[in-house]
Amino acid sequence: MSVTIIREIQPKDNENVAGLIRKVLEDLGVPKVGTAYADKALDQMFENYDVPKADYFVAEENGRIIGCAGIAQLENCDGNICELQKMYFLEEARGRGLGIKMINRCLDRASEYGYEHCYLETMPYMEDAQKLYLKSGFHYISEPMGNTGHYSCPVWMLKSL
Repeated sequence: MSVTIIREIQPKDNENVAGLIRKVLEDLGVPKVGTAYADKALDQMFENYDVPKADYFVAEENGRIIGCAGIAQLENCDGNICELQKMYFLEEARGRGLGIKMINRCLDRASEYGYEHCYLETMPYMEDAQKLYLKSGFHYISEPMGNTGHYSCPVWMLKSL
């Protein structure tokens, strides 16, 4: 049986993480503009999360990255709010309980950093992800917060930490 570990991203992971995120977005038919697909940060995830009160994690199995997610201060937003960012899992990794483990790891770190709320954006047809977010204590909100640049993501959720 394979053991999956969740660990902090390392510089050597950048290429694999960018490839995983783009593959998942392509598989799901997500627009390439106005979503994470177009983010400049995608090719330098380690560097982009190597800042105060931010972390990015990977799920690794047999030396291969099969999922990822991170937290960071919500951009252009007043308040002590972080954003759950770029949480994606390869199809083979879904339905195995890794998503809840990853969310918990991110939310635990957000709490350690003293954030009061966690925000996220997603797509309407990402129903399994939304079920996971609801199970984790997120609730739907009626408008976006901050300015993430992801104008093609019309589902917004928030959780008190």
